[in-house]
Amino acid sequence: MKQLLAATLLGTTALAASAQGGPMPPEGWQPPAGVLSLSAEAVAEVPTDVVRVTLAAEQEGAEPSAISSALSAKAQQVIERAKRVSGIQAESGGFTIYPSTDRNGRISTWRGRAEVVLQSRDFSAASKLAGELASQMQVQNISFSLSREARRAAESKLTEQAVAAFRDKAQTTTRLFGYGSYTIRSVQVGEAGAVTPMPRMYAKAAMAAAEAAPVPMEGGKAQVTVTVNGSVQMLK
Repeated sequence: MKQLLAATLLGTTALAASAQGGPMPPEGWQPPAGVLSLSAEAVAEVPTDVVRVTLAAEQEGAEPSAISSALSAKAQQVIERAKRVSGIQAESGGFTIYPSTDRNGRISTWRGRAEVVLQSRDFSAASKLAGELASQMQVQNISFSLSREARRAAESKLTEQAVAAFRDKAQTTTRLFGYGSYTIRSVQVGEAGAVTPMPRMYAKAAMAAAEAAPVPMEGGKAQVTVTVNGSVQMLK
């Protein structure tokens, strides 16, 4: 767990805000004494448990309507095949048809691309299915993430750690300033979400060579962060 902690006197902050053109305090106002601003952070590396696989097929021809029909049929076949596998979710991805021109600017041919996205918590099943579908659609990239349940479980543990770090820092800093104890004035707890590994891109030639073979899948870890920010009133 990493902790990032900082302490500043609130009175100084308030005066600085006034100097920068902020609203002026009432006449005779004095900044509260012994107010301390703090922040704490707890971070953990959590194994990813969801895989997302993007499959794609491309086609070229003279008639865009024929290309569209062929790609739509292929994508639908792949989706229906994937949905028969337990634990696999499948949905349509990107779909594009565009012209290719010659040096004179005339349309020489049409190209199309269709994508299907697979998602699963069963890495083994997704790996096997992606290999079996390689003759129809090839893997373009694979990404990993945390399920909502895994992220919430991690955030729950990290919240306890971040709050404990905030309280420990408040107590330690309070004593360093010559005070005996403190009370909390305000506090905010926030989750920064999960930072996941970068998607892995796959070359078309490499995937064609590995047709019908399971696609290697190793999820790695995602970074989850919880922060606590607030201020305390130091007491004598």
